[in-house]
Amino acid sequence: MAKFNSHFRNKRNHFVVYGLPAIASALGSFTTAEVKVVEGNGWTVDDQRLATPGYKKQKFNEAVKSIKNVIEYLKIDTENQKLEITFTGNLIVASGVGASAAQCTSLSRAINDTFNLSLSDERINEAAYEGEKAYHGTPSGIDNTASTYGGLIWFVKNLSGGKNTMELLQSPKRMSLVILNSGITASTTEVVADVRRLKQESPQKFEKIFSQYEKLTTEAKKALLEGNITMTGKLMNRNHKLLQDITVSGEVNDKLVEIALQNNAIGAKMTGTGRGGLVIALAETEEVQDKIAEAVEKEGYDAWKTMIG
Repeated sequence: MAKFNSHFRNKRNHFVVYGLPAIASALGSFTTAEVKVVEGNGWTVDDQRLATPGYKKQKFNEAVKSIKNVIEYLKIDTENQKLEITFTGNLIVASGVGASAAQCTSLSRAINDTFNLSLSDERINEAAYEGEKAYHGTPSGIDNTASTYGGLIWFVKNLSGGKNTMELLQSPKRMSLVILNSGITASTTEVVADVRRLKQESPQKFEKIFSQYEKLTTEAKKALLEGNITMTGKLMNRNHKLLQDITVSGEVNDKLVEIALQNNAIGAKMTGTGRGGLVIALAETEEVQDKIAEAVEKEGYDAWKTMIG
């Protein structure tokens, strides 16, 4: 039997799938996978993770397929033995927090330990990516990479199928973050398909947006490396505007961003799939962090506090 944690981070990035750079950050929260080998065949799963109401039910088929993908990719025999898989942890699963990646990565690590596979982090990441395909169709790879390696990560997807660019970043300053939960679970596959269709219909518009985004991300990397929280917040606000422009930010996302900014957030943006899911807000102090969380909860939404950097 093996048990492993996978820490996770913020966000799926709608720009990464087109080969543009992105920055992901691991959070202090984690998903734990436990794998026990018993007599029988096949596998069972007991998902005890805390979750946004309806999330696990809506994602059930994708979760089952993702587990199957990981088991098959790692070539684990389930005809002559049975796997009992249990997921727990303190990461509250919701659209936009990378819950699927944390699940796939923790499962890959638990299987690796149970069967003494001696896999490198790179192979763990590959296995988790196979699991992510069940959730995202053609995942960017940023979610599983952040979940595997942790910390702050500069990521660029290789669209030719080669090795992705991944650079671990170190900010001199820890930053207070509030995660705001809309309570709405969106289909990543559907939203990604909508963006692709809109891009095909308006290529020049998207070329301009992509150019703005690439410049913004480069500036964000510099700000994080310098520990410049004010600039980081400003860039988050600009990033949210671009997410509105490509239609992935829903009305509830915009509402949560506005609540955060009205309560002294330095910056706030949608994160993940969008059209629901999560918003992240950057606070200069723990007092402001508390103020944002309280304001959001007063409006009937969930919020939790964490740190990045």
